[in-house]
Amino acid sequence: MTSSVDLITIENVTKKFNGKTVLDNFSAVVKTGQIAGIIGKSGSGKSVLLHMLRGNSEYAPDSGRVVYHMNRCVRCGSLGLPVEGTHCSSCGGDMDPVDIDFWSLKEYDPLREAIRARVAIMLQRTFALFGDKSVIENVLEALDENTPKRIEKAISLLEFVNMSHRTMHIARDLSGGEKQRIVIARQLAKDPLFFLADEPTGTLDPYTAEIIHKKLVEYVKEHNICMVFTSHWPEAIDEMAGTAYWLEGGVTKMAGEPKEITSKFMEGYKFERAEITDIGNELVRLTDAQKHFFSVSRGVVKAVDGVNLSINERECFALVGFSGAGKTTTSRMIAGLSNATKGKVEVRIGDDWIDMSKDGFENKGRATPYIGVLHQEYTLYPFDTVLQNLSTSIGINMPAELARMKAIQVLISVGFEKKDVNRVLEAYPDTLSVGECQRIAFAQVLIKEPRIVILDEPTGTMDPITKVIVAKSVLRARETLGETFIVVSHDMDFVRNCCDRACFMKDGKVVDIGTPDDMIAKFDELRNPME
Repeated sequence: MTSSVDLITIENVTKKFNGKTVLDNFSAVVKTGQIAGIIGKSGSGKSVLLHMLRGNSEYAPDSGRVVYHMNRCVRCGSLGLPVEGTHCSSCGGDMDPVDIDFWSLKEYDPLREAIRARVAIMLQRTFALFGDKSVIENVLEALDENTPKRIEKAISLLEFVNMSHRTMHIARDLSGGEKQRIVIARQLAKDPLFFLADEPTGTLDPYTAEIIHKKLVEYVKEHNICMVFTSHWPEAIDEMAGTAYWLEGGVTKMAGEPKEITSKFMEGYKFERAEITDIGNELVRLTDAQKHFFSVSRGVVKAVDGVNLSINERECFALVGFSGAGKTTTSRMIAGLSNATKGKVEVRIGDDWIDMSKDGFENKGRATPYIGVLHQEYTLYPFDTVLQNLSTSIGINMPAELARMKAIQVLISVGFEKKDVNRVLEAYPDTLSVGECQRIAFAQVLIKEPRIVILDEPTGTMDPITKVIVAKSVLRARETLGETFIVVSHDMDFVRNCCDRACFMKDGKVVDIGTPDDMIAKFDELRNPME
């Protein structure tokens, strides 16, 4: 067995943005064959650390060092793992050990670029796929054209992430969880020495996530590389990490054994909810709803295949199931973003039932102003402040003072503390964490006061405490504003805490409808055939 040696040394790195310290004196050593897990609330500095390790120039530390320990070929300069007695995989030359202080190199130093080429990074909710190309083409794009047995390697990577059954599917037609697995395959295609992942399984169902956790651990150990990842899921830290770090406000609160750290992190994660007794009449109904489309390579694809369900006014209703089950497509049909190819999808406005597959102002155009959607791949306007993102940029026309008051109320409702709200309102999205941006996107939906709110993976990048706050804000909006929520989620804690009923979907069909606990049990009963 190959002995473990230091691969990355992080020495007392500190980073400030606009005078605010976001990472404070962080240190760690990651060895070959090891995985380091970083846990913490949104805005704790986790993503900043990954960008710093990736070598993005705007994340250069204000103090401290990031040192990569590698072998370098004396003949061609290629980089490899710091293992004694190895030869260059490119030219066969001898390899000498070298310690590279990354941030001491000039921006366009060839050695700096060579290191970046061996670092793979997977970012939260940034799928970065070629939407019009097939799954296999997306992986082939990440492989050098001179790679031996290029197609065989692409297929083996798809098998590794359990996506070989989607080889010829077009990327844009995949579910969020499926896209996330393709991103993992594309990053591993780079043959990295360092794998960085920001919430790598945040949009996967629990059982698919568990499979991917095991696969990544297997890959790191088999290839003797190192991995640094962030997660809000204690399960992910426990299952993958050899060492864990808990960041809070940029400061290392704890470091050491993962289970000890995650148990401390989860203290205070408790949610008590009261059952609602005044559920209203039927508001949404699907009757034999289908969404089929034709693909040249695959023929007829049945994304949604004969769904029958109804959702009542003021109900919190969940769509759950394995990745690719048709949940997001069903929610898009309800929102009028994707027309049913057969059957009916109807929403009640007043006393009238509106067919959401019929275009025009008198048809679904009458209902869509009352439907708000938080998309899984949400975007904020990067050149507008948060206040502008919550008001003028989404078409809300009201006096400036009222707009600010409403923005403050809605930010508090999605988990921002009162003391931070004024700072957040004047901030630009790229100065905030991914989790904070996700809550702002949720606030964008709520500020319009829709009657029906569709949330597609609303908590994928939220820490447990923030999830509790958001769950409470959903229930508060339901109680005070009479809003109806349709939640597409793999976060079973959130579904259990928030939803009255849940629908389990598989292969585009409804398997069962019942209580959240009953539908969560379906995951055990209908284990994903990918295993």
